[in-house]
Amino acid sequence: MIEMWERINEKFKKYPARMRVAEKMIELGLSISEDGKIYCENLKISDKALATAAEVDRRAIKSTIEIIQEDEELNNLFSNIIPAGTLLKNIAKNLELGVIEIEVGPQSEGILAATTDLISKKGIGIRQAYAEDTELQKTPILTIITEEPVKGDLINEFLKIKGVTRVSIY
Repeated sequence: MIEMWERINEKFKKYPARMRVAEKMIELGLSISEDGKIYCENLKISDKALATAAEVDRRAIKSTIEIIQEDEELNNLFSNIIPAGTLLKNIAKNLELGVIEIEVGPQSEGILAATTDLISKKGIGIRQAYAEDTELQKTPILTIITEEPVKGDLINEFLKIKGVTRVSIY
């Protein structure tokens, strides 16, 4: 993944608006079709909608797509992105599920494994796990949705995991 970001940074380092477009496309799981149109799976996304989301002028969308399509490696990357699906975090309470948010520091290796191990030892099932990209976020968050709400007394146990800087359970 870092190699991908190096490639994207190299291509767009002089163009901050185009970089925001590329980042937003990856963040949202948006791909580019052969005809240069932007899609979220099979849903076509307008240039205006993406420009608004990336906080750029619509012209930045067109120029970003052109640059991507001219570069075989980037075109292959951006034409094969697929959206990750629904994150249950905001509706977990309605579904009687638990949410654990773990803020990750610069040392993030093994946090997912240690976290899921701790949860499974408590006999709690995991419905979803979503880790923000450490290259996209200044303070990435690991969000875990559990089959039932988790007790707050686990916060101290999560904080003992190397690389964890903050934990919220709700």
